[in-house]
Amino acid sequence: MRNINENTITPAVLASLAGCPDPRLLEVLSALVRHMHDFAREVRLTEAEWMAGIEFLTATGQKCDGKRQEFILLSDTLGLSTLNVALNHAKGSQATEATVFGPFHVPGAPEFELGDDISGGAAGEPLFVQATVRGPKGEPIANAKVDVWQADAEGFYDVQRAELSAAQGRGVLRTDASGRLWFRGVMPVAYPIPTDGPVGRMLNATARHPWRPAHVHFMIVAPGYETLITHVFSDGDRYLDSDAVFGVRSSLIGDFVRHPPGKAPDGSEQSTHFHVLDFDFVLELVVQTSRQGDARII
Repeated sequence: MRNINENTITPAVLASLAGCPDPRLLEVLSALVRHMHDFAREVRLTEAEWMAGIEFLTATGQKCDGKRQEFILLSDTLGLSTLNVALNHAKGSQATEATVFGPFHVPGAPEFELGDDISGGAAGEPLFVQATVRGPKGEPIANAKVDVWQADAEGFYDVQRAELSAAQGRGVLRTDASGRLWFRGVMPVAYPIPTDGPVGRMLNATARHPWRPAHVHFMIVAPGYETLITHVFSDGDRYLDSDAVFGVRSSLIGDFVRHPPGKAPDGSEQSTHFHVLDFDFVLELVVQTSRQGDARII
């Protein structure tokens, strides 16, 4: 362990991990050490640059709180979130594709009955969502838990509005016996991810824009099926091909049809334009593999 240099430091650290009793932890940490050390050698990382990196990561952690997750935002904007989704959620030909989780999900969202308005008074033209949740053979999935969250017409989530004391644009619903789901929200718009923190400074430094195309988030949970975390994006949005977090999938682009004032799908009379989204979600069955702690999908 004496007289370590740039060529001997990596095997020395790897040797120090040899007694790790957890094989998976050993595999992950060993690979992390090798790749980090190779990165530093490749770019000839200076001490000033490494200190700047430490300060950046420190600031990223300090920006996190119960309503904002800057590390998820960093992972998203560097493409690591999408890579992780791709590695872990290879879908069958019929299954709905997964995409990034995003930093604005809040556990314990209010529960609603089918047909309810989850907007909570959020600004925006009314949106009526009609969906089905099915399995890979077309079987309806009853009582699936569907967590929904979205931004308002100004591109803000409720957690970004300090003046709010109650949830807006988010809620939890359950599918009916036929796997159907319907509710009312507001029409989403494209919005910039937060740029008032370290991630925003990184985007500015690399001349990248912060915009995401309009979308609604869905997380669907049902026993025996893989949990689906996904979005439905608005067709025609200008940022579909340049999403700041690399989350768009062609199969997740939906038709948010705009209607003139009149009768909505729930029978109500709307005095303003409104939108209707019809979308079908297909979940995969879960099977266990021999890999400890892992689950692969049929």
